[in-house]
Amino acid sequence: MNSIIGYSEMLEEELKDSEFAHLVGDVNSIHTAGKHLLGLINDILDISKIEAGKMDLYLETFDLQAMIDHVIVTIEPLMENKANMLQVMCEDNLGEMHTDLTKTRQILLNLLSNASKFTEQGTVTLEVKREPEEGDWITFLIIDEGIGMTHDQQAKLFQAFTQADVSITRKYGGTGLGLAITKSFTQMLGGTITVESEFGKGSQFTVRLPARVESSKNKANAKGGKSAAVANLPTEGGIILVIDDDATVRNLLKAYLSKVGYQVALAADGPEGLKLARKLRPNAITLDIMMPGMDGWEVLTQLKSDEELAHIPIVVLTIVENKDIGYSLGASEYLVKPVSREQLAKVLRKYRSEMPASCSVMIVEDDVVTREMMVRILKKAGWHIIEAENGKVALKCLQEQQPDVILLDLMMPEMDGFEFIVHLRHDKEWALIPVIVLTAKEITMEDRIWLNNRVDTVFQKGAYSREELLTELRKLLVNAVQSSLRKKERE
Repeated sequence: MNSIIGYSEMLEEELKDSEFAHLVGDVNSIHTAGKHLLGLINDILDISKIEAGKMDLYLETFDLQAMIDHVIVTIEPLMENKANMLQVMCEDNLGEMHTDLTKTRQILLNLLSNASKFTEQGTVTLEVKREPEEGDWITFLIIDEGIGMTHDQQAKLFQAFTQADVSITRKYGGTGLGLAITKSFTQMLGGTITVESEFGKGSQFTVRLPARVESSKNKANAKGGKSAAVANLPTEGGIILVIDDDATVRNLLKAYLSKVGYQVALAADGPEGLKLARKLRPNAITLDIMMPGMDGWEVLTQLKSDEELAHIPIVVLTIVENKDIGYSLGASEYLVKPVSREQLAKVLRKYRSEMPASCSVMIVEDDVVTREMMVRILKKAGWHIIEAENGKVALKCLQEQQPDVILLDLMMPEMDGFEFIVHLRHDKEWALIPVIVLTAKEITMEDRIWLNNRVDTVFQKGAYSREELLTELRKLLVNAVQSSLRKKERE
């Protein structure tokens, strides 16, 4: 299923500008059907694990607003398909939650997906508020203007494999598992879910979850921790290097550019900026002029005199009104502070591109079809590829060439992913290489706890998009380079 979804997504992209563009619709149908089937399979597996008492919680601390932003980006295409408007009403400073991120996100996605499915050319509202005075609870309201339900239909709403009535199944499809899973997840997290509905006028679902779930409530004794990041689907993409001596400006730019999908590297002065530029080869650089030591003019001159860096677009962000000098030295854009977020985004959008070929990724995967698919996706995005069919071969490859990032399957012959990780992390030269696990294996709580501090990200095969993978690779590359430079400075 993973191969069908991956190859159809890749084929659709390649057909768009070819003589076979008329087949894009057919390939898109294959891709959509594959994802739909995968969703049904996952729902059946989830409900089976719930009924067998085998569903575990994985507790972690995460930013609530970031999680909501991810849900919004994921659900917006479904809203557009039905010409619905999504209205989001969130309190300021929602803060963090300590609970199962995946299940919390799935609860919201299931309810918003249902709201969109049963509403056409209407409004779906997501309202989120924190209630600290009542023991610190988070309340989610999902309100739609859809077909609504009778009291009889509401009575059997949360039963597995059951929908409100047969006519709904015929018209709207579905297995009737989504709300049953949603209710089970809500209860596992110590929360409640209620529904109010009027036939013909719409429905309102209210989910209340504790902001903090203690490990004692988790039968698997899950390990808590700080979530590395909520996976944000980008609206832009690529790496931006910010060179500015003002920490406030750097942090503001990082916050905004990260939110719209860029991976952002920061440099506090000219020399550090030049080091990062040579290592990262970013898609664009924002450059301040008034900096102590090496000023922006000198940085710009050095960047443009370096054959390997001269092609990188430089966007000058400064209070200095010297556009003629900036353009004569090779600046692509010259913006005088203060610069609005919209203005900056518009400028950077012109210079979007994929990763430079100098960045390498090792793919450790025994399945030939899956490996070839990954190679094609990543080569097209500009990555240099190192292939290995199992952990043993990967270790030999590492002795010859060290990649920037490793994509790793867990279930392989001769040496599986777990054993490979042990060898990797015990070697001083390789210990800091970022690892993304891509696996079809059902990740148990014991597996997740073991992997928690040894790998950077875990993706279930078939459950991620091409863009999500490329975004994660870019993010890990930026983090790895900055960590390496900080380590060298300390030494």
